[in-house]
Amino acid sequence: MTRVRMSRRQLMLSGAAAAATLAFAGSALAQAPYPSRPIRLIVPFAAGGSTDLSARLVAEFAGRELGQPIVVENKGGAGGSVGMEQVAKADPDGYTIGMATVSTHGSNPAVFPKLKYDPIKDFAPVTNVVAVPSVFTVHPSVPAKTMQEFIALAKANPGKYTIASPGVGSLGHVNIEYFMMLAKIKLLHVPYKGAGLGLNDAVAGQVNAISDNLSSALPHVKSGRLRALAVLGPSRSPQLPNVPTYAELGFKEMGDGGWFGIVAPAGTPPAIVNRLNQAIHKAMQNPEFKRKVEESGGTLVPNTPEQFKAQIQQTMARYARVAKAANIQLD
Repeated sequence: MTRVRMSRRQLMLSGAAAAATLAFAGSALAQAPYPSRPIRLIVPFAAGGSTDLSARLVAEFAGRELGQPIVVENKGGAGGSVGMEQVAKADPDGYTIGMATVSTHGSNPAVFPKLKYDPIKDFAPVTNVVAVPSVFTVHPSVPAKTMQEFIALAKANPGKYTIASPGVGSLGHVNIEYFMMLAKIKLLHVPYKGAGLGLNDAVAGQVNAISDNLSSALPHVKSGRLRALAVLGPSRSPQLPNVPTYAELGFKEMGDGGWFGIVAPAGTPPAIVNRLNQAIHKAMQNPEFKRKVEESGGTLVPNTPEQFKAQIQQTMARYARVAKAANIQLD
């Protein structure tokens, strides 16, 4: 048998070459095109709602653009705070993203001083996706055909009429309290564990009124099981052209309604944020995506990461003013 002897120099050169090969392989692996595996999209609310609907459209159509599945995970609780906290604490590698809303990045920071995430510092905004108006509705048993008539009824009967919300401190609750302050009326607030439960009781007549996302309430309005009195949005909804906005009714301070957008954990590389932004924007151009959003009463509102960040900051500032004016502060 022939033995092959190697000098110390040859051994060192051989070892260096092997190390270089491993380093190159590791570098190539680290620089694998994004995404190279499925992406998790956390929705901070229960399945079936308008936030969930928008997220699943993003998952389906943006996943096609990215060439990898986007898997929706519903992590409800505390008005969306539980799910958003998970997004904030995830690895900033682009494989965990979240659906931010006016609740998670507006009203929650305003009313919960012990919130476990910072809406600005803990996230990398990707893009806004959908603007969704909300609608104030009453059960047909309520003898009011217009908001003016409802306000008159409420003033004549302080505390008699009940109104549902998704929970204490929720966006719906904050908006209700602010509207009562502006209209100078007193309604009996009935908090639920989620908008769906409140909507069910409003349709059944167990509560007199509810303010909910248009996409959720619309089928009940069209069927006559609820009566729409006002829309919270920048303009009247094409789905309800005869229903005035709060601004038209003299309550411009109520704002322009809600939105759903995509955020990633802070520290996510700009290249990945831009890749997600581009893929989602292309997905939003799909006719089927557009149709489903419009049918739900929403409007597509794509923007840049910088524009979305500015929008979040404006939302936070607005709800800080609302919470202070309506004296809403929760532990």
